[in-house]
Amino acid sequence: MLTRLEVNGFKNLVNFSLDFGPYTCIAGPNGVGKSNIFDAIRFLSLLTQCTINDAALQIRNAGEETGDIKDLLFFGGEQSYRMSFAAEMIVGDTVRDDFGRQANPSSSFLRYEVAFRYEPPSPTGGLLGGLALEREELRPITTGRAARHLKFPHSKSKFRDSVVFNKRHARSGFISTRIDPNTEQAAIDVHQDGGSRGHPRPSPAQGATRTIIGTENTSATPTILAARREMQSWRVLALDPAAMRRPDRYTQAPGIAANGAHIPATLQHLSNLAAEQGEQPDVIFQMVSIILSELVPVKMVSIVRDDVRQLLALEVEEQSGIKLRANSISDGTLRFLALAALSEAVDESGVLCMEEPENGIHPGKIGAMNRLLHDLAVNAEEPVDSENPLRQVVVATHSPYFVQLQEKEDLVLAKDGMVLSTVGGITEHLLKCHPYRKSWRCSNEREGIDLLALQSYLLPPEDAQIALPLDLWATI
Repeated sequence: MLTRLEVNGFKNLVNFSLDFGPYTCIAGPNGVGKSNIFDAIRFLSLLTQCTINDAALQIRNAGEETGDIKDLLFFGGEQSYRMSFAAEMIVGDTVRDDFGRQANPSSSFLRYEVAFRYEPPSPTGGLLGGLALEREELRPITTGRAARHLKFPHSKSKFRDSVVFNKRHARSGFISTRIDPNTEQAAIDVHQDGGSRGHPRPSPAQGATRTIIGTENTSATPTILAARREMQSWRVLALDPAAMRRPDRYTQAPGIAANGAHIPATLQHLSNLAAEQGEQPDVIFQMVSIILSELVPVKMVSIVRDDVRQLLALEVEEQSGIKLRANSISDGTLRFLALAALSEAVDESGVLCMEEPENGIHPGKIGAMNRLLHDLAVNAEEPVDSENPLRQVVVATHSPYFVQLQEKEDLVLAKDGMVLSTVGGITEHLLKCHPYRKSWRCSNEREGIDLLALQSYLLPPEDAQIALPLDLWATI
């Protein structure tokens, strides 16, 4: 679970910070930079499985015009050629390494920091250019400080006590950076989970192609591995109908991909789990069908098995009795189906980011989509368990219909911050996120936005004849 994100120097995120709850809705106009927040989250996730430069090149607009990674960096003032990230997160109490061995992290509430500088290509010096690792840190957030960091409304006895633990001294991190006196270069130390005993394992930052969080993959460093697994579960959903229509092989591992693929394998896996627990195998299909029926006229979702080719394929029976295979299912129905399958996947946790979830939905069904997204998120008033997985939802929207359905505690407004003139004379619009006044994200009553700042989401277009009464939003 991602509880806080800090970014400096990445795209138009400069001195940017945002606290997250189980469900967060980011509202703002097109082009303001809402997607850059998702790009920052995705970049941190990619660092756990790719080289630093490969992770950067997979982000939108990275070198599309110039072929240079420096397009991702904000240039101006002291932050020129540098960018840094910090993420506070809650990880699971058990983790498995790449060899299937299980281990237990020493701390579950962690703060991860990483910083990079940009190095231009140098043919004479043999440098390929790109991002160079400057600093990397992973430290525990103690149980005594958890309340100050875990700001969203929650039950201490049920929620916080079920997910937050720490067996490590606050000053003793799992990853730290120091200056090596022999080389006068930055060295990144990996510390044992047991504490300060034993010598750390140093690695030079100079020339590193990967982060430590992207290389530790054994149970010997379980807390670092737990942080890696958590960050790997951060997904920006870009549901692709073509991917969702493809059948899965019998051997496909379960889990809904970021593009929505592997719905058949996931539903079949959940059905098998239900059967192992003594339930009817089709109970999962019934639950998914009930959720889906609130959005589209569907009677039953099922899986068709092809034993000859060993393939699993989707089939949907409409209320009329007509059965449709995946190739005939509409794009909108497939999007709903992917989210409905995720809501029943009790073993899937992590962060789910989704842009414009209202796209392609009739206005009368946006409420049902909003409820489905809330159902995907963990209930912070209950303990985290198999019925309440530690799953988080972050959505970005510019739809007035969708904004009006949100609770003020869940809503932040993305706006242009300061307009700075860079060294090259180019103006940059910085993104700032403003919470609703008196909500948990505001440290004092003078901070935040009020109803007036949201008027563009509450009033009809200028040429409308009938004004929308503001009291329709009084419950928010």
